[in-house]
Amino acid sequence: MDLTKWLTAAVASNTVWAKTFGSFDPHPALAVDDDRFAAAFETFTERLKDNYPFFHPRYAGQMLKPPHPAAVVGYLTAMLINPNNHALDGGPATAAMEREVVQQLATMFGYETHLGHLTTSGTIANLEALFVARELHPGKGIAYSTEAHYTHGRMCGVLGVEGFPVATDDLGRMDLDALEELLRGGQVGTVVLTTGTTGLGAVEPVHEALALRERYGVRIHVDGAYGGFFTLLAGADGPEGLPAEPWRAIAQADSIVVDPHKHGLQPYGCGAVLFRDPAVGRFYLHDSPYTYFTSEDLHLGEISLECSRAGAAAAALWLTFQLLPPTPDGLGQVLGAGRRAAVRWAGLIEGSEHLELYQPPELDIVSYFPVTAGTRLSQIDAAGGRILKEGMTDTLDPLFLSTLRVGADRFTARHPGVTADADGARILRSVLMKPESETYVEELHQRLERLARA
Repeated sequence: MDLTKWLTAAVASNTVWAKTFGSFDPHPALAVDDDRFAAAFETFTERLKDNYPFFHPRYAGQMLKPPHPAAVVGYLTAMLINPNNHALDGGPATAAMEREVVQQLATMFGYETHLGHLTTSGTIANLEALFVARELHPGKGIAYSTEAHYTHGRMCGVLGVEGFPVATDDLGRMDLDALEELLRGGQVGTVVLTTGTTGLGAVEPVHEALALRERYGVRIHVDGAYGGFFTLLAGADGPEGLPAEPWRAIAQADSIVVDPHKHGLQPYGCGAVLFRDPAVGRFYLHDSPYTYFTSEDLHLGEISLECSRAGAAAAALWLTFQLLPPTPDGLGQVLGAGRRAAVRWAGLIEGSEHLELYQPPELDIVSYFPVTAGTRLSQIDAAGGRILKEGMTDTLDPLFLSTLRVGADRFTARHPGVTADADGARILRSVLMKPESETYVEELHQRLERLARA
């Protein structure tokens, strides 16, 4: 699609709509002439060049990429109106769009009933899920794996509940034996399972944890902020296909969080939280004397901890889902490309004399480290740091990676031939969330090998 064409159409559409309310004179206090704006805009665009090329497949570092052009157009078109989805009087059109996209997300996860809404981030979405968990199990703590996102420990502090980190297995997934031992003490009311840890992309066994819910009466919350959309590849054919069991089990989880601003092709910030039982809405019950007055229908602010939320975020997601719906044949094709790229690159690394795979990728995160003359953690750490710096600072042929610090015990459990002469080491890490990575992975690998050989 021609982004320039549709951005122009967005402005034109807003202008036509605005004229239906009659003309008025803009206030002179808001006036800015083109010459002044041109000077400020030149400075602005120059400063924006101080960024990494998130759009390019040679950027294979963090979970960053530009939104889809449809999302850009949708966001801008709605932003010109600037609706607030807190109350129906603040954004009736975009509130309706939000309900529709949340229904699509619920269907994607297999929820037959649901209560949910968009949020500004996965952090806030997880906060809401843990808030409801606290209300349902007062006085009980929340368990999450040591590989879970740090937000869970922080939000336990915010909510005033005890957090219980649970050990992981050799692949970075929650150890269910360790979890069950913890649950026997009766101190835990909710267990967080992560479908795609942000460090390694490990998928925790939601399907196996459900049995513990029945045995110990705990809630199961799934943090799919990063990996949730990979449910679209569950049971798929080809190298991109994922084991179906943990993903199908999400339909039985009590709550789920997913970030459309990661694999949903959206701009920041767009998260979402969904609850399987709509009755949890009672915990949000409140009144506001100056809102909620234009409709007897449920206002989204009545089922959210956040107040003001950009209606433009819902509009962008709605327009994107019209073109690339959250189905295996829609958005699933985008995720499939990144997953195939990760599998392909892992294979190339396994065949390399200069690189070693840290562990096989479960989703689209590839983890690896350079082969060094010795086998000590300190050497691996130094070599990884050198590769990261040299790749980023090469102006002619840059390569942008990220690192993950791994403790000595975890590292040597996976690679017993490595000598633990330090308390840990940085490994290299690449998130291949851009579908263009699929056709660029050989170039990435060749550049990485040149850096490793140096």
